[in-house]
Amino acid sequence: MTDREPQEMAQAAAETGAKKTHRSWDKVVVSAFLAGAYIAFGGLVAMTVSSGLDPATWGTLPTLFLGGAFTLGLVLVLIAGSDLATGNMMLVPMAAMRRKITVASVVKNLTLVLLGNLLGSLFVAYFLAVQTGVIGSAGSTGTAGMVYDRLAAISQGKALNESPWQTFLRGMGCNWLVCLAVWMSVATKNVAGKVVVIFFPIMAFVAMGFDHVVANMFFLPAAIFAGVPDITWGETLLNWLLAGAGNLVGAVVFVSTSYWYLFLKDTPETPAAVSAPDAERA
Repeated sequence: MTDREPQEMAQAAAETGAKKTHRSWDKVVVSAFLAGAYIAFGGLVAMTVSSGLDPATWGTLPTLFLGGAFTLGLVLVLIAGSDLATGNMMLVPMAAMRRKITVASVVKNLTLVLLGNLLGSLFVAYFLAVQTGVIGSAGSTGTAGMVYDRLAAISQGKALNESPWQTFLRGMGCNWLVCLAVWMSVATKNVAGKVVVIFFPIMAFVAMGFDHVVANMFFLPAAIFAGVPDITWGETLLNWLLAGAGNLVGAVVFVSTSYWYLFLKDTPETPAAVSAPDAERA
């Protein structure tokens, strides 16, 4: 089996996006719950491996470790199979541009997926991160205390130190990179190849401090559950709104529309385009 060329990738991505809207609502929510949990696992392990590294000694390397470990989340999403809102923001609108589905189907799918992602993220944040003691509280010692300090730095940076405009732009940049990872994963038909093409864009967006709405559905509630000072639900909801809007623009404008225009706009449907079983996991 050979890898796909960009033309074939675009056709496979549009077909995958259409298939994602043809399932019952309950299956979409369950699939999205899993994706939210997987991204939360990525966030939790990323904080764990990058905690305790003093920037005065390590410089920016902690953010590199954070980004490298966080790639676990999207690897689980794409290889195990589940629905992540940020990826669907690229795949499902591309199917609509290809006139395989309606705009209403796009809105319904993204709404259900965001709900499922939120439930999965909250579950891991409360039960598996805070209640287990993996994330400690203020004054905790050992690894739990270091993870708490790392979470506090990340969550306060996102909720308190970014302006609304910065959050939106960071969301846009984030999902441009995330959707490129999803897009390139469609090109290859083997697991190792998918892992490699996922790693670098995801590592890059995390290392640069960009905002991923589903990741923030884990980091900010986890901070509230762990008692990080000054993080409120109001600030959390505003962050989700702005980051989510930026994620949508990054996906639709810079990936879906760009590649639809380049490879699908004037291209008729071909029989080969409708057979993309390995892309369905994206």
